[in-house]
Amino acid sequence: MSAAPQDKSKDRSGRLGRLYRGETDIDFIGRRRLWFALSGAVVLASVILLVTRGLNYGIEFVGGVSIKAPVERTELANAPSDEVVTLVGDALEPLGASDAQIQVFESAQGREVVVQTEEVDDPDQQQRVITTVREITGASVADTDNQSIGSEWGGEITNKALRALGIFLLVILAFISWRFEWKMAVAAIIALVHDLLITAGVYSLVGFEVTPSTVIAILTILGYSLYDTVVVFDKVEEDTSALAGSGRMTYQGAANLAMNEVFMRSLNTSLATLLPVSALLFVGAGLLGAETLEDLALALLVGILVGAYSSIFVATPVVSMWKEREPRYRNVRSKMEKEEERQAAVSAAAAAQPKAAAADEPSRELAGVGSRARPQGAAAPAAPRPRAGDKKAKRRKRR
Repeated sequence: MSAAPQDKSKDRSGRLGRLYRGETDIDFIGRRRLWFALSGAVVLASVILLVTRGLNYGIEFVGGVSIKAPVERTELANAPSDEVVTLVGDALEPLGASDAQIQVFESAQGREVVVQTEEVDDPDQQQRVITTVREITGASVADTDNQSIGSEWGGEITNKALRALGIFLLVILAFISWRFEWKMAVAAIIALVHDLLITAGVYSLVGFEVTPSTVIAILTILGYSLYDTVVVFDKVEEDTSALAGSGRMTYQGAANLAMNEVFMRSLNTSLATLLPVSALLFVGAGLLGAETLEDLALALLVGILVGAYSSIFVATPVVSMWKEREPRYRNVRSKMEKEEERQAAVSAAAAAQPKAAAADEPSRELAGVGSRARPQGAAAPAAPRPRAGDKKAKRRKRR
């Protein structure tokens, strides 16, 4: 009764062992329509979120006033956070700051309140907002930290960030074109845009604030995704040059072989990187209350996951589709298909011969019914000897 579970466990361990050694035979490129459909659906959902909900930009990008004050009033020190947020919001509404974002969090110095509002043109009104927050929390002037950022400066920071991203993509395009070829460079850029859109869509969904830390995290995950893509491309180039270049295998088959060989390495690298990032997000920001780590950790977590996916399921299938259309590899595929057809015809003919022989057996049996008693080449049997009564009958006739 216990043999079946043992066989199943051995089968699972065998599969895991083959996966770890890169001996699997997963058809990554043959199922590219499935991967493209999945990626297209997620990217489309991300674009819809960005259009409808948008991103929650910090004051560094849109401008505004940020006020940080410790909670010194005794009745608010132990009050629920929602009660403190409601109290501060009701006090700021008559001052025209009804859209203020209010957060209450615990720090090493104790409970603190952070208020962010849109840019206030009137300096007197801005000062009244700061004074109101200070009076509600009971903080002193020295302990209250406030900063004002103009919308022009925020727009300039946004333009610089977009300009830096464009230069980054151009440098990457030039490097991969020099190291591999321009088709692989374009596929890598497609994978990077895929990662950017999905990460931005997740930010729009959860509503986390986009800060300079977010920009740093996005540049980090772009570099990580690019590294993973280059590792896969290096193995693809090695196998396709040796197998597809010599005509022994199609480009798709050689690329599939390369991805099976490098799949476990990519998976191990991603898992090893995700562990500390997950701890940063769930332990640091979730359990310990370090909310300033949320935007950085979330971007890293989503980017690493999507980057590992896109390097195998997006970038390489795009390159394979493109390369298969080249005359060189199209001829290789045509030759291999003809060879497969020839082998199939030979196999069909070989399988048909036993059937024809079996069909001839009945006629051979009918033809040999009369000759079963005498083998071919044997002498004919002797005539039967006449009996005594027959001899007497012959004598009478003679008389």
